[in-house]
Amino acid sequence: MAFRQALQLAACGLAGGSAAVLFSAVAVGKPRAGGDAEPRAVEPPAWAGAARPGPGVWDPNWDRREPLSLVNLRKRNLGSGDDDMPPRMDHYKAKATRHIFLIRHSQYHVDASLEKDRTLTPLGREQAELTGLRLASLGLKFNRIVHSSMTRAVETTDIIRKHLPGVSTVSTDLLREGAPIEPDPPVSHWKPEAVYYEDGARIEAAFRNYIHRADTKQQEDSYEVFVCHANVIRYIVCRALQFPPEGWLRLSLNNGSITHLVVRPDGRVALRALGDTGFMPPDKISRS
Repeated sequence: MAFRQALQLAACGLAGGSAAVLFSAVAVGKPRAGGDAEPRAVEPPAWAGAARPGPGVWDPNWDRREPLSLVNLRKRNLGSGDDDMPPRMDHYKAKATRHIFLIRHSQYHVDASLEKDRTLTPLGREQAELTGLRLASLGLKFNRIVHSSMTRAVETTDIIRKHLPGVSTVSTDLLREGAPIEPDPPVSHWKPEAVYYEDGARIEAAFRNYIHRADTKQQEDSYEVFVCHANVIRYIVCRALQFPPEGWLRLSLNNGSITHLVVRPDGRVALRALGDTGFMPPDKISRS
């Protein structure tokens, strides 16, 4: 998928709902870096939609897959009242749990001018081997590997997949690295708002596309690996736990680390591990 198509998908897929959270930090008019600037009121983009429940209130329909949301109430048999609703609700309830393993790519050559030349370093290749071994040691039946189309993620995936034979792989532009939302507190390396606007729409589209409760047809628990980038993973974790997404930069992830999210059939989300590299020797750990 080309970048333009990815952005078009993002713009279409974000037309409403909880994406308003994405721009909550800039919409309320908080000061810029330095603390002395006048508050500014910034209109959220049209695709941000209406606000969801306030801070501290769990939105059970965060993925729009609550059973009632999947039923076409207009086609309900009005003559029978609500008697037919319970069995219809059961039909639309998820039955399986999704285990989502978010892997940050291994160390790479950061000084290369072209993205295609930002290949893994020798240490990075060792890290990917260790991550692959760790995943294999879990004894789980992984369903698929989805990876960013950026070079460092592709190379990390190629090494990991050797330790998970038979697992299919899928490449996507949605998981490419970017700036998901203006962080709070602000950082010194300033970025134009257009960068957050474009990258944020794409990364939010990735969240909506890949992070949700199981499909109603899924009968068994699933185990999926996503190989991508620190900013993407940190943003996804904040969104999945319904934490303020502008806090993504407060988290730190090592290269080759494993973050484990669990999405239950009722939509509840748990974080089993965040940036785990305890399986690596200390001299193999890096954060570049």
